[in-house]
Amino acid sequence: MVNVIAMQNDNQSLIAELEKLLKGGTAHVGFEDAIADLPEALLGQTPENLPYSIWQLVEHIRIAQADMLDFSRNPQYKALNWPDDYWPKEPAPIDKAAFDRSVQAIGEDLDAFIQLLRQGDLYTPFLHGEGQTLLREALQLADHTAYHVAEIVVIRRLLDVWR
Repeated sequence: MVNVIAMQNDNQSLIAELEKLLKGGTAHVGFEDAIADLPEALLGQTPENLPYSIWQLVEHIRIAQADMLDFSRNPQYKALNWPDDYWPKEPAPIDKAAFDRSVQAIGEDLDAFIQLLRQGDLYTPFLHGEGQTLLREALQLADHTAYHVAEIVVIRRLLDVWR
């Protein structure tokens, strides 16, 4: 007989660890630390031999996270076109407010994703997918964000604006 209470506790522990992973900062710098105290003038700078600016990375994180959230909760999900729909064309935001809106949306969508984890079934494949589960989407989201947060830190180092 399966111990349902033990399974619930295991799920709660897994969800708690996923939340930590998604918020970053346990084994590496988290998103909020990576973008803290960024001079506005550097948001659109692309260091030599690198393809993206900090703005483009932040906006890409926002778009990809919103897409994974939409996929995870919307049975009528429509895929974006890769790579065009996932990357902003302009290296700089139109203004600081656009950057701030992107950062705010990242936080709001992350909160929504975490709520979905707390309420959802981690293991059952989505009917509208190809075997993807909520657990897979959570791990993919954490991996994707961590990868690009590291790039933000590298750009900050190259621009000499890292601690």
